[in-house]
Amino acid sequence: MFPDRDRLRRLWDHEVDTFRIARPESERLWREATPHLPDGVPMLWMAKWPGPWPVYVKGAIGAHFECADGIDHVDLCLGDTGAMCGHAPAASVRAISEQLARGATFMLPTADAAEAATLLAERFGLSSWQFTLTATDANRSLIRFARQVTGRRKILVVDYCYHGSVDETFATLSPEGAVTERRGTIGAPVPPAETTVVVPFNDVPALERALAVGDIAAVLIEPALTNIGIVLPDPDWHDALREFCDSAGTLLIIDETHTLCAGPGGMTARDGLIPDAVVVGKTIGGGIPAAAYGMTEEFAARVRNSLVLEDIDVGGVGGTLAGNAVSMAGVRATLAEVLTPEVWPGMIARATEWTDGVQQVIDDYDVPWQVTQLGCRAEYSFRPTPPRNGREAADADDFELQQYLHLHALNRGILITPFHNMALMSPATSTADVARHGEAFREVVESLFP
Repeated sequence: MFPDRDRLRRLWDHEVDTFRIARPESERLWREATPHLPDGVPMLWMAKWPGPWPVYVKGAIGAHFECADGIDHVDLCLGDTGAMCGHAPAASVRAISEQLARGATFMLPTADAAEAATLLAERFGLSSWQFTLTATDANRSLIRFARQVTGRRKILVVDYCYHGSVDETFATLSPEGAVTERRGTIGAPVPPAETTVVVPFNDVPALERALAVGDIAAVLIEPALTNIGIVLPDPDWHDALREFCDSAGTLLIIDETHTLCAGPGGMTARDGLIPDAVVVGKTIGGGIPAAAYGMTEEFAARVRNSLVLEDIDVGGVGGTLAGNAVSMAGVRATLAEVLTPEVWPGMIARATEWTDGVQQVIDDYDVPWQVTQLGCRAEYSFRPTPPRNGREAADADDFELQQYLHLHALNRGILITPFHNMALMSPATSTADVARHGEAFREVVESLFP
């Protein structure tokens, strides 16, 4: 943490002035956009980026983008995983463009779908796959299927989890341990305790108690927390979770959308996890909307045998554009030609360089922060030791300090993941790109701890 708020505000004001001077074209575009776009952005959360107006992007390739003012940026955000394969990967662009010229969507399959499913089955070890446009949609589908085949209503999630905009996951634990709405939840349809059980990450006894009740259809987890800072699992946590799910007759769904950073089969393949279903999204389409969920043969058979063909299109699973031809072309090309298993070692090596650089600065200035790496993703947080659960990570957050760090980096042509202090590496990210961040990070820490 950083207690000198007066100093922080002076530093912030200086960076805001720097931003204003350097980005007049983004200001012009922002002012033109505001009559019809609230805050000048197509999604309101984009207004949370630091600075008096958003940075408008002109174009991007690989691990860099150019803003409307002609400034080159090292992109360590990469669309918060959506562009983990790098911007405009040639193979994906070619496949998407060629399919688009032949037709975008038919409500009928193309050969690319089976090829994409085969690649995913090989990587994750689950045999049966379906495709959606977002990981949120995939999570919703699996929750419905879990309730369908178990006859149970409740879903178990981890405190401070992230699974897109799934209603059941916007639940947290109050100081008294009750399930309540997570801060900032917009328009919750029902009190979350009606649908959701919440346990702290890495709390094995809490898992055992919750699952022993016997009313939980599925556990939906990230194998490591990634959206409240990176929180890694204890060595015994996943084994205990699988054992308790088996005892309770509860399905285990692992959302690998962010943790795909661990390897081509995510943490599921890397760590030998045994889920009943897996979700993966964002980057697998090469930058266009695409996601998928895989099921074991047993789970898939239970689902298929529970559905009536006449009603299969009105049950709340799927969408008119799900599995469309363009998305399938993007997924097939991205998995087969861009995010191949061979690219992960280089991506992970760049993340290790980033982590080592951040740690060196923390050590040199004796800053009470820590840095954690997960595959090709890494993040620092404002606490001296790695968090073991979401509450510890959340309690270390400092929005004012975080905004300053992000704006400082942005003014030096570096973009890191918004609302976190996280960096992600693509196959195109270079050692020189990582070094640019290291130099800027040293400068910003020195400004705070002279």
